[in-house]
Amino acid sequence: MKVFKKKGELTRFQILAEIAKQQPHLRQKDIAKKLGITVQAVSENLKSLVDDGFVVTGLGRARYKITKRGIDKVKMEATDLKKYADEVMEIMGTYKSVWPAIAEEELKSGERVWLKMENGTLYATREKRSAYAEVLNDASKGEDVALIKLGGIIELYNGKVTIVKLPTVNQGGSRACNINRIKEIYLKGFDKVGIMGTVSKAVADKLKIKADFEYATPYATTAAAKRGLNVLVFAVGKMTNSITKKLDNEGIEYQIEDVKQSDS
Repeated sequence: MKVFKKKGELTRFQILAEIAKQQPHLRQKDIAKKLGITVQAVSENLKSLVDDGFVVTGLGRARYKITKRGIDKVKMEATDLKKYADEVMEIMGTYKSVWPAIAEEELKSGERVWLKMENGTLYATREKRSAYAEVLNDASKGEDVALIKLGGIIELYNGKVTIVKLPTVNQGGSRACNINRIKEIYLKGFDKVGIMGTVSKAVADKLKIKADFEYATPYATTAAAKRGLNVLVFAVGKMTNSITKKLDNEGIEYQIEDVKQSDS
């Protein structure tokens, strides 16, 4: 189906539709503002519509008035436009929302599987859970599998975040840290570690701690915690504010450990 075959036909249709509303004081600049085009474009199209007998001007209170021929044109083109839109919606309805997961076992196309989140990764399994989906394509154990028709609720709990607040370089940096206290905190065990700032990197290197992320750390930490992972973050001075603000907004539980070495 071809809708508005010629260039500019859509604009002419829209102008006619605006005039058909029979607003008595409709002006060219009103039409231009409504359609997001220039007044000059409206003027040129109106002249064309008048010449073709779809619009008349200067009758009574109305600046512009649509003719019967114009009404028939709007009705016909609106009907064609609706049919076209219906066809597009029908086609779009055939598209499937696809979600990726890791196959916990060999899975077959069309099979119903259950979903679980472990260590921040979504798995498809035959073990019954509260969320389910349909397998789109065959997948072997450990492979990524495409899923459709998701339903139910994935059991997911936020992880916790521990923020180790480090002294700034002006306060002594890594040399002013209570290293033993940091070791104690780290040995509690965390799924991911993030760092913010040069002092944080120096401390992590000194303790041979591998950071999982050091850029966009507040966002990476939030994303990890929302997947149920416990995260340890090293942040320098007021850098803690940017991450706590993000965590507060997302409702994620956290605690701050100040590890600056006591002066006494």
